[in-house]
Amino acid sequence: MSESLPRVLLLRLSGEIGIKAKATRGRFEAQLLRNLGDALRSEGIPAPISRTRSRIFVPSDDPRAPEILARVFGVQSLSVARVQLAEKLESVVETGRALFRDAVARRRFAVRARRVGDRSKIRLSTRDIERELGTALLPGSAGVDLEDPEFVARVELHEGQAYFCTESWPGPAGLPLDVQGHALSLLSGGFDSAVASWQLLRRGVRIDYLFCNLGGRAHQQGTLRVAKVLADRWSYGGRPQLYALDFDAVAAEIRAQTRTRYWQVLLKRQMLRAAEQVGRSVAAGSGRGVDALITGEVVGQVSSQTLPNLATISQATALPILRPLVGMNKDDIIRAAERIGSAPISAILDEYCAMAPTRPATTSSVAAVQAEETRLDPAVLQRALETRQTFDLRALDLDAMTLPELAIDGIPDDATVLDLRPRAAYAAWHWPGALSLDLDHALAALPALPRDRRYVLYCEFGLKSEHLAERMRREGLEAWNFRGGLKGLIALARTQGRPTPELG
Repeated sequence: MSESLPRVLLLRLSGEIGIKAKATRGRFEAQLLRNLGDALRSEGIPAPISRTRSRIFVPSDDPRAPEILARVFGVQSLSVARVQLAEKLESVVETGRALFRDAVARRRFAVRARRVGDRSKIRLSTRDIERELGTALLPGSAGVDLEDPEFVARVELHEGQAYFCTESWPGPAGLPLDVQGHALSLLSGGFDSAVASWQLLRRGVRIDYLFCNLGGRAHQQGTLRVAKVLADRWSYGGRPQLYALDFDAVAAEIRAQTRTRYWQVLLKRQMLRAAEQVGRSVAAGSGRGVDALITGEVVGQVSSQTLPNLATISQATALPILRPLVGMNKDDIIRAAERIGSAPISAILDEYCAMAPTRPATTSSVAAVQAEETRLDPAVLQRALETRQTFDLRALDLDAMTLPELAIDGIPDDATVLDLRPRAAYAAWHWPGALSLDLDHALAALPALPRDRRYVLYCEFGLKSEHLAERMRREGLEAWNFRGGLKGLIALARTQGRPTPELG
């Protein structure tokens, strides 16, 4: 009977929203409701949204809905609840016993009941509910533990209704997206810039992205995949764009015209100048200006991120530069990337950097760097800006962007198959007969590879394999990138009745 009760998702607002002034709170809550609606529509989940002063209610039986709504900024937490009228204590206790008895079996538990909203419409005592429901759940459990329970049976009373919270999800909290202005984030595809972007999304900042490409198509494809994670999973309520600039000529000019020790500082200053100009053009097109730039810089992480160098780099633009990771440790950043969902891609995406001097300057002055910049031709940067690409991230189909002349959907019987993943991943599962070869060794071995064979390459997401296939083609080899990466290869193995990681 209890399972037939209506299923409602009960969302709690971030505490920061509740302490705002009335007008500000109203604006933030209205934006949050719009963002929640966008999340549901984007995933094809039809569900109405209603709210009281302290809760938002979404009636939905879709199993995807809790995880999706728990990624909307401004949501403190979410509970999956069954709801019934809260008229009689006996009825509430019986429903709670039926819903929670399996969860408390052989576990230490506590019952937490609370009243929310207009208390004049709530006649039942929360203390009575806790006492009577706890007594009903005691048989079969490991006992009551109010200090450190293994499971908490939660009941919330709202305006004559009892909500029995059977599952709970933590939300990201923070502020609703698009209540704190507009910024442009310099995204590289690595751990740092993705986490920095997420941190500002959580503060309600609407973000577009700038990618200064130093590593060709493979670098761009990988960075787009990272940006897609931020756009598809965390940008409900926004329509983020990524602007890609080919920065190869800019980097080449710096290498040719300036002293080696200043390369990294000069490159980052050029990136900030590019970002400022992109921000101006975005403002001209949309009417909404860019209020700040975002970077993933961390004090002391590399030579260009010492305090003197950061100060010199910052003076390349008049826009404020937000550095949310400035005091974080790398392991903390990686853990944050794992929560965001960008870590697997960032981990396999090499940090392409055309500026790796043997003795970089750890302390630079503005005067010294500006003297180096007099040797640079401003037209080189301008040409990069004029040929920029723009990607609507939420509409982007990355699989369709695979170079058709490099892609293959099957494994020919006579093909030499190269697995470019780490050795441990290869050992866990690989295509029968595939050879294990990491990207660096494969690139070094290109001249010695037999020309009378055809090669099929695969890796986790198809980034390294596409890059290597392109390089092999230039060397005159017949090389193909397996479309869809590891996921696609496992699907092929399954259709052919071969063992897969899931099937063992």
